[in-house]
Parts: sequence; structure tokens; C-alpha cells
Amino acid sequence: MISHLDGLVAAIAPEGAVIEVGGVGLLVQATPGTLATLRTGSRARVATSLVVREDALTLYGFASDDERDVFELLQTASGIGPRLALAMLASFSPDGLRQAIAAEDVAGLTRVPGIGRKGAQRIVLELAGRLGSPGAPVTPAGTAGPGRPGGRAASWRDQVRTGLVNLGWQARDAEQAIAAVEADLAGAGPAAGDGAEVDVSTALRAALRKLSRT
Repeated sequence: MISHLDGLVAAIAPEGAVIEVGGVGLLVQATPGTLATLRTGSRARVATSLVVREDALTLYGFASDDERDVFELLQTASGIGPRLALAMLASFSPDGLRQAIAAEDVAGLTRVPGIGRKGAQRIVLELAGRLGSPGAPVTPAGTAGPGRPGGRAASWRDQVRTGLVNLGWQARDAEQAIAAVEADLAGAGPAAGDGAEVDVSTALRAALRKLSRT
């Protein structure tokens, strides 16, 4: 893991920069915002993330450790690879992403090239609470720190919703199925809360049965 580079900026191109460290020029891919902070011939420190693929080793550079950590966390969401994660950080600052996801701003996220409405919905569902609050960097583990929004365990509704969306159902349909399951649970006894009394796998199967009838 290459955590950061500290060296001379040898060259800057539209999509990256070459930073010379110990006589070796290392190419780092970066957002326009990060590249704007660099000057050819000047010394710079950039946080980095190394992405390993079968056919390539690609180094991505960032203006801050927080930006690097958000980049890595974004890739834990379904369908988000390093190029798309970088595009998201080219469109949003880390805090901007936190605000967009917390506000469920699907329309705003779809303005990122390569993200459609369904992809934006999945990002909101899968990353809600995990980026921390604006101004509060994510922890290395990629989860909100103590006292931050999202620190509690997801409710059974959240888990079922995420499962349905990951299986390809629209968020709207998932919500309707969850409401129907909740109505069944309420009819069978005390209304279901967010605790462990509702088995997630059972609720998910029940929601799938509801959806299969529509």
C-alpha cells in the first residue's frame, strides 16, 4: 500500500501528474481539483491509493487523506470502480458527497457521468451513514466514528430495502413491499420496531413473495 507521495512535480497532464520520488517518476491519476493544487517544478505531497488489476497497477492521487479514504469507501458500493469513484470526487468534494447521500439527492448524483438513477439510488442505500457527517472524515475502516450519524446498526427495513435493490427491484417497489410486510407483522401482533425481533431473512423472503405477485 502506497499511502502518499512526497516529491517533485515533474509534469502535469489533463488526467494526472508525474511526481518524482527518489529519482523515479510515478504517474498518479487525479481529479482536476487535485491537479489544480500542483505546480510543475514544485514539491508536493499527495495522498494515494494503489489499485491492483491483473493487467495494470494504477496509482490515484488526492489532495487530502480524507479524499483518498472516501475514494476507497465509494468502491465498496455495487457497480462503483476506481474510475467512477474518481469521477464522483471530480464532481463533489468529500463533504459534498456526504451531504448529497445524507439528503438522498439522487438527481444530484446522476449528474456524475456514468451514474444513472438506479445507480444513484443504490449508492444512497449502500453508503448512507458510512461516510460520516460533513466535516467528519471517515475512519480507516470506512464507517462513521462514534457518535456520528449512521453509527447504529441498520434496521430490518433498511437491510431488506438494500437487499431488494441489490436484486434489481426499484426502490419504490421495494418500499411498497416492505410496507406490505410491515402491515402483515402489525396484524399478527405488536407493530414491528427496529430491534432484533424481526428476522431480516424472513422479512426479505416475504417481501419477495409480495413483489412476485405484482
